[in-house]
Amino acid sequence: MTASRPPFVFVHGAWHGAWCWERVLPLLHAAGRSALALDLPGHGADRTPRAGVTLDDYVRSVLAAVDAQAEPVILVGHSMGGAVISQTAERRPERITTLVYLCAFLLRDGESLLDAATTDTESILRSYLQYDEAAGVVTVPPDGASAALYHDCPPADAAAAVRRLVPNPMQPFATPLALTDARFGSPPSGSVNNGRMRALEQERARLVSSLARVRYAQTLASASP
Repeated sequence: MTASRPPFVFVHGAWHGAWCWERVLPLLHAAGRSALALDLPGHGADRTPRAGVTLDDYVRSVLAAVDAQAEPVILVGHSMGGAVISQTAERRPERITTLVYLCAFLLRDGESLLDAATTDTESILRSYLQYDEAAGVVTVPPDGASAALYHDCPPADAAAAVRRLVPNPMQPFATPLALTDARFGSPPSGSVNNGRMRALEQERARLVSSLARVRYAQTLASASP
């Protein structure tokens, strides 16, 4: 491995786990690239109780993966994972060569995922969300996941993904990011969006791609990895 071929670290979005990258990683490995995906606390195979999970817990798990690499990484975040990689970059900019936002939230300093979601007028996902205050989680029912997240996936793939979704801790959605230009703003960023997204409104996707710190933008066919 050389400095011109940094490793990839993939961060999943809400309700998902590292499993959502299981078809992506082999392609990178076949191309001779180092790549890994992690389960955020309370997701996938991680058994952390979800009710108390915070955004800081998410960030610390990503930092552990980033710091374990021999050299600075390309950090990729999908959907909610965009907020996680932004806050991670604020903590450890020297360990990140590039931030990639894959159909993801690129929030401003002081903005939370909940702030972005409440101003979203185009996404159909918000109408399906179910909030359980007592359990401290947000869930999306199977019909909502199929309609908002996997509407352009083959039915068998969509059904398999829906079965693996888990409730998402609420606290990370409500926590504002604390970002600075000097740290979060130092690694170059790229935005990869989907022309048929239903979970992230098109207007916000266009805003993300127009931000001064985004060096490149690309449109793909689907909103899920």
